[in-house]
Amino acid sequence: MPGLGLLPGRCERLSDQGGTLKVPHVGWNALDIRRPSSLLAGVAQGTCVYFTHSYAAPVTEATAAATTHGTAFAAAVEQGHVMGVQFHPEKSSDAGLQMIRNFLARCRQQPAPTVW
Repeated sequence: MPGLGLLPGRCERLSDQGGTLKVPHVGWNALDIRRPSSLLAGVAQGTCVYFTHSYAAPVTEATAAATTHGTAFAAAVEQGHVMGVQFHPEKSSDAGLQMIRNFLARCRQQPAPTVW
């Protein structure tokens, strides 16, 4: 099923690597921050966040942070006004709260949407 098409790539089911990895992937993984991102401001390289998922987005130019579960995948994306995370920021301790604060701050900076 096609998504919104706001970012390039296609989400794929995680591989269990021949039975050596558990899918769904549930647990803490370190973020590999790949480029500056307003969403990840104040979050340190290697910070662990909490995942619960069976599908993952590919690493593309929109990837702000990646992680690995058998293979590398996008953990956080940001391109223009579009941003998202693969993990649960609300369950990811202080780092998750920082990302939520960053998101809200970014929303406050945006002009109000046009109402037709």
